[in-house]
Amino acid sequence: MGGRSASPRAAGHRPRTPTARVSRLDGIDMARGAALLAMIATHILPTLEQSNATQQWAATWVGLVFSGRAAALFAVLAGISLALGRVPAVRNRLGLALRAAVVAAIGLTVGLVKVDVAVILVQYAVLFWCALPVLALRRQALGLLAAAWILIAPVVAYLVRPVLLDGPVRMQLGHNPVWADVADPARLLADLMVTGYYPVLQWFGYLLVGLWIGQADLTRAATQVWMLVGGAAVAVVAKASAWALLIPLGGINALLATGQARLWPLQAMLEANLAGVEQTGTWWWLTTASPHSGTTLDLLHTSATSAAAIGAFLLVARIGPLARSGILLPLAGAGAMTLTLYTAHVWALSTPFAEAAHLTPESLLAVHIAAALAIGLFVRANGWRGPLEAISHAATRLGLAARTGEDAAARRPARR
Repeated sequence: MGGRSASPRAAGHRPRTPTARVSRLDGIDMARGAALLAMIATHILPTLEQSNATQQWAATWVGLVFSGRAAALFAVLAGISLALGRVPAVRNRLGLALRAAVVAAIGLTVGLVKVDVAVILVQYAVLFWCALPVLALRRQALGLLAAAWILIAPVVAYLVRPVLLDGPVRMQLGHNPVWADVADPARLLADLMVTGYYPVLQWFGYLLVGLWIGQADLTRAATQVWMLVGGAAVAVVAKASAWALLIPLGGINALLATGQARLWPLQAMLEANLAGVEQTGTWWWLTTASPHSGTTLDLLHTSATSAAAIGAFLLVARIGPLARSGILLPLAGAGAMTLTLYTAHVWALSTPFAEAAHLTPESLLAVHIAAALAIGLFVRANGWRGPLEAISHAATRLGLAARTGEDAAARRPARR
C-alpha cells in the first residue's frame, strides 16, 4: 500500500493528462486500485448475515468474493513493487527500511481511530523489513522459498499459536496496534507475527510470491496470460482440494466438533472469514482454504487469485482503445496513492457522516468508492503524489542519498 516503492516519476516529470496512454506500471496501479476498492467493500458491507426467518448465518456476496482476496492482493503487489521503479529495493535497502518505518508510524497512528476495521499498515511495514534479507535472491530461489514458506509457515503457526494464547499472559492485542503497544514489545511482536488479524509469519509468503512475480518480464503478453490462466487454475485446485478434504474425507465434522463451533457460526465463517477463530485442537484446521485462515491452501488460493487479477489488469492496460479513452485512469490514479486513500477511508469510517446523512451501507460504499476514484484521478492528472506517498517517497530518497554518499566516499581516493 502506498504506491510504488521507487516511483519512476522524476522530480521534473510532465503531468499526465487523462488521455495519456496507460503504461505497464499503470496495470499494476489498476490492480492496486481494485484491491483498495475491494477492501473498502469488506470494511463497509458485512461478510456474514443472519436470516430473519431461520436465524442461520450465511456468507454474503462480499464475503464470498472479496474477503481475504483483497488484502492478499495488496501484499502480493507489495512484493512486486519492490522489483519495479528506477531504483529497485535491492539497490536501496536503507530506503526501503525507512519507508517501512514511515508506514509503521502511520499505522500506529491510524490504529488510534475508533473504528471496526483491522488496519493492515503496521503488518505491511513489518513485511517490508522481513523482505530485506531476500531482496537479492534470484527468481528461481525466490520461487522455491515462496513454495516452502507457504507449505511450512502455517504448520509452524499452528504449533506456536496455542503457546502464545494459552500462556500466563495472552500474547494477543485484541485491537489494532497503537503507539502504546510499543511499550510491550513482546506482546506486540507476537500479535504482529502470529496471533493478530494479519499474521506476518504466514503473510510473508505473499510478499515472496510478489517478489517472484516482480522479477518476471511483466511487459510480455505471454507472461500476463500465464499469470491470468495459471493463477485461475491454481486457485480452483486449491479450493477443490480443501473441499475434498473437508467434505468427502470428513474434515468438516472434526471442525464442527471443536469448541470453536459453539462460539461462532463456523459453517458460514469457513466460507467468508475465519479471523478471530482460534484454530486449535485438531490438525483438520490446516485443510481449509477459508479467507483469513492462513493455511497452506488459503495462502495458495489467494496468491493465485492475486496473480490472476494482476495478469488481467496488465492485459487490460494493453488494450489501446481503453487506454486512449482515459476510462482506466481513475482506477490507476487511486492505485497510485493507496496509502493516503486507505488512511482517509479508515478515518472517514470513524466520523458520524453516514448516520448524519442517513446513508445505507451500500450508499456509503458508493460514496467512498467515488471519492477514491475522483481524488486519485485529480491527483494523477496534476502529476502529484498523494501526501502520505510523498512522505514515504522522501524516506526512500533519503536512504538512496545516504547510499550514494557512501559509494562516493568509497570511490574517493585516500589522501596521502
